[in-house]
Amino acid sequence: MTDKALPEPWLRGRLTEMPSVHRAVLHALELAGEDLQRWCGQLSDEQLNHRPAQTASVAFHLRHISRSLDRLLTYAEDRSLNTEQLRALRSEGNPDATHKELFDELSAALALSAVRIRNLIHSDLEATRTVGRDKLPTTVGGLLVHVADHTQRHVGQAITTAKIVLAQ
Repeated sequence: MTDKALPEPWLRGRLTEMPSVHRAVLHALELAGEDLQRWCGQLSDEQLNHRPAQTASVAFHLRHISRSLDRLLTYAEDRSLNTEQLRALRSEGNPDATHKELFDELSAALALSAVRIRNLIHSDLEATRTVGRDKLPTTVGGLLVHVADHTQRHVGQAITTAKIVLAQ
């Protein structure tokens, strides 16, 4: 079976030993990596950093996916963001990204996130957590679901931007 013939990760019959929420989040991250490589992997450094109509670049979305995974999972682990995470947040829009840096960071973030999600298997999904300076209320389960939906939102934006850049 070739890559093009593979069904989406959630239909491949894998990770069946995982609880359903964790499994769904892991499948969403796996799909994100595959889709970003397929649709954005051929872009040059210049194309990755291009901002058509002053929209966010593909580079921004790739960095934001990688770094927001770290931040969201930090909250799920009931920890506060550190100075390195805050510095990384402020640099997500920098226009100097290289293909290698972006995809290396994405690959590492997806792999580490999968480990961190697996480490949350025995966590109570209803356990309260807070997000950000304002300590906005959520739960472990809410954060895990948001990891999946937020990642997929930015995958879609990156792919759309890539298609626009390639058409120009």
